[in-house]
Amino acid sequence: MQTDAKALPNPGAAHAVVVGGGTMGADVAVVLTRASCRTTVIEPDAGRAAGLPARVAGNLDTIGRKDNAALLATAPDLDAVDWSGVDLVIECVPERLDIKQALFADLERRARPDAILASNSSSFPISAIGQGLATRGRMLGLHFFMPAHLVPLVEVVLGEASDSACADTLIAFMRRCGSVPVKVGQDLPGFLANRLQHALSREAFDLIDRGIASPEDVDAAVRFGFGFRFLAAGPVMQRDHAGIDVHAAAGATMYPTFCNSDRPARCLTERAQDGRHGMKVGEGFYAWTPEAIAAERERYDRLLRAGLDLIAPELPEIQP
Repeated sequence: MQTDAKALPNPGAAHAVVVGGGTMGADVAVVLTRASCRTTVIEPDAGRAAGLPARVAGNLDTIGRKDNAALLATAPDLDAVDWSGVDLVIECVPERLDIKQALFADLERRARPDAILASNSSSFPISAIGQGLATRGRMLGLHFFMPAHLVPLVEVVLGEASDSACADTLIAFMRRCGSVPVKVGQDLPGFLANRLQHALSREAFDLIDRGIASPEDVDAAVRFGFGFRFLAAGPVMQRDHAGIDVHAAAGATMYPTFCNSDRPARCLTERAQDGRHGMKVGEGFYAWTPEAIAAERERYDRLLRAGLDLIAPELPEIQP
């Protein structure tokens, strides 16, 4: 579907609106402001909105761009924004389809015809979110990964009516923000990265169900084995390193034995049903005290930042 959307200006000349100031919305604001993009975060909760500037400034300070925090503004609702100057909208509201559909219907009326409207949804296709709207061509998925300001990948996802030219201009914009955008040509469930992640998880949790490996050993096998190599090369390039003939032969032996269930593993469903939901409740596959949670989050953040430093020469340069 052809649209009125034009090429986005460079981040330093653009105004972006992030709808939703939770964890994801705040981190997306860091991605935008680090590239000198004027950014307004719409957050109706006064307490959360009050904490946004310090959170964004702290993350910008770690990369030497604290002055860019002045580009951040907050607004309590859509009415408080001058939509005539908005080039890009990124939705980061709760994962409820009805909320997202109502928001995009409102955004379609407010935003300029040439503004791009994007959703960070991880579960709902942009085709469903924009269903029935007149300007679906300029609507795209823009799926970040937590924490959005540390994980470079962002998926630009086309729905059934999305204009590919809009996707290309959004890809160019995100690359100038220092992200690594990938183009996903169809908004099938899980898009690209989560489909790959869940394919791995299905086999991992099946191995736990069958008593073949413990949760600790599954984590170690990924982190210190093939997962360690993924920082240097993805699964496709790994095959060129190792030899495609070797992989094809190994696959012929292993693939028939892989889990092919269309339901989540027992060890997952049992925990989902009995309330062992992970850190947020103190127990999942591991036990979590407040002290253990704080230590784990510090370790996790530190290693992500160290990994980011390692691959920094291969990341797009931030170009305001």
